Amino acid sequence: MKEALKEAQKAYDAGEVPVGAVIVCNQHIVARTHNLTETLQDVTAHAEMQAFTAAANYIGSKYLNDCTLYVTLEPCVMCAGGAYWTQIGRIVYGARDEKRGFTLLEKAVLHPSTTVKKGVLSDACGSILSDFFRSKR
Repeated sequence: MKEALKEAQKAYDAGEVPVGAVIVCNQHIVARTHNLTETLQDVTAHAEMQAFTAAANYIGSKYLNDCTLYVTLEPCVMCAGGAYWTQIGRIVYGARDEKRGFTLLEKAVLHPSTTVKKGVLSDACGSILSDFFRSKR
């Protein structure tokens, strides 16, 4: 999660919503990404979606069932849907997204074999988001 926080800081510094993600497979980071929605002018360029693409390209498979996604903010429904299609083995997230997070639909959205761990470094993950939005007001 600390590596995902480094990615979130890169997003913050670039004026993006500070969400960072890394994907780990066989104890190696295979993708490091952050939000790029402003940079790419693409509403689907969330950190998780960028990570799925990068990891799939790196390992040469669209399925990530032996991988873990670490992300600083609870994935939205779109990103949870992407996680479903990649069949990612595990999702670990920091801060909860009470407005747009997937947890209310968790079982309906994620692949049945995906496990979830919540709240890892949630204070640090939430702080960078709070600081970002406070600076915008």
